[in-house]
Amino acid sequence: MTTQPSGTTNVSSPSLCARAGHVGNMPLTRVALAFVNQRINLYLRFGEPARTLQLDRWRRCAVFLPASMFCRIRWESNHYGTIRWQLMVMQACTPLDAVQRIPGVQPSARLLLHAEGEQKVRAVLERIDGMEALGIAAIDVSPTYWHTLGNRLAAGLVLPDYTAERHAAWLAGRGLS
Repeated sequence: MTTQPSGTTNVSSPSLCARAGHVGNMPLTRVALAFVNQRINLYLRFGEPARTLQLDRWRRCAVFLPASMFCRIRWESNHYGTIRWQLMVMQACTPLDAVQRIPGVQPSARLLLHAEGEQKVRAVLERIDGMEALGIAAIDVSPTYWHTLGNRLAAGLVLPDYTAERHAAWLAGRGLS
């Protein structure tokens, strides 16, 4: 048994995710990730977290700076097979930005694209693979493209490809502002 010296108290420290909430005066976005074999897989398809914290054997927490883009995929199954496919492209924000509350994302983020179901998720993954084949990092893609892709997906319309010309126009426009 361990004893404490007199005069000290045993203060329980906040969780690692809670302590990773701010760096200096900059608010951070925390994203819950998990993996339980044959049951659930919550992972990042793309994104560059400022830090990743291992909470336990199954859970991690990725921490993003404001304006960072990332994509989280959720896959779940039960005894009968896959029950959920979900893909979300999000952007970490500051407290002054318009954001959505998203389960597993604290405090919140800007939702750019939400795909639910195997066919829709696979269609978005094909677009991401196409971008990467062109040498374009998915985190550098225009947020407007993700909105357009999500709207077309919801409407059942033809999905646009992200071309090098579209990317060059986005970079040129971003450089002007």
